[in-house]
Amino acid sequence: MSLVTAPNNTPVWVNIARCKACDICVSMCPAGVLAMVPAPNSILGSMIEVVVPDACIGCKDCELHCPDFAIYVADRTEFKFAKLSDSSKERAEAVKHNKFRKLGA
Repeated sequence: MSLVTAPNNTPVWVNIARCKACDICVSMCPAGVLAMVPAPNSILGSMIEVVVPDACIGCKDCELHCPDFAIYVADRTEFKFAKLSDSSKERAEAVKHNKFRKLGA
């Protein structure tokens, strides 16, 4: 059992109070679930956002690589995750080529 309980029906979430928007989690996500979005009140002017939660595959790469322990992935017993699809892989590559920014933003 996990020490942190997932919010209802949420595969991945960010503790914005701990996050420094380093974008490591975005770079690690193979499914393009995360992206940087403008956040004028943050120190760097942007913040992490879960943009496509339904595409989360539960790999925990984002959680494991976060230096600030600011991102969490639900336990497999709490949430049914998606399978990695070709469209998810393409979205992840597009986000990386867009300097980790949200697509269309």
